[in-house]
Amino acid sequence: MRRLTKAERQENLKERLDEDPFLIDRELAELFNVSIQTIRLDRLELGIPEVRERIKSVARQASSKVKSVQSEEIIGELIDIQLNDSGISILESTEELVLEKSKIVRGHHIFAQANSLAVAIIDADVALTGSAEVRYNRPVYVGERLVAKAKVEKIKGNRFYVKVETKINGESVFNGEFIIFSIEDDLMNKEG
Repeated sequence: MRRLTKAERQENLKERLDEDPFLIDRELAELFNVSIQTIRLDRLELGIPEVRERIKSVARQASSKVKSVQSEEIIGELIDIQLNDSGISILESTEELVLEKSKIVRGHHIFAQANSLAVAIIDADVALTGSAEVRYNRPVYVGERLVAKAKVEKIKGNRFYVKVETKINGESVFNGEFIIFSIEDDLMNKEG
């Protein structure tokens, strides 16, 4: 296979990061069969920030659309949202999220990422989880990046049926089906 020229590699790098802005330098280095330092230099020349800055930028844009929860209540970084349709969040599994002995991420963190994403995509002032059916497919370990994708499957009145799948490097590690209820402001004001 022919080795890409620097210009070709940089053009391909821009295209790949447009498709998936969350690729880290190590993944890009493996993809292009070059050193991590080469990728860093290419990014620097192209004015492309490191992955943390790319995530923060996308997260700020996505969080501004959310109505049903405060952005700080969302577990993980919200990176895409289409209200009443779909959303994506990323959660980096750090030492704080794992069981000390096994270094396995506690299940409630994985659930919380999926649940908060399912609620966040609902176009309502208040949205609450009515029920959830979940399945954990394999343990998640410290250092793995969880990418949760939520999709509204059906809407019946004030009930939203939302499916969430969480993957690590394309492998499904969690599936959840949530029923989310939207609560109108006038219902809440009756109690006040």
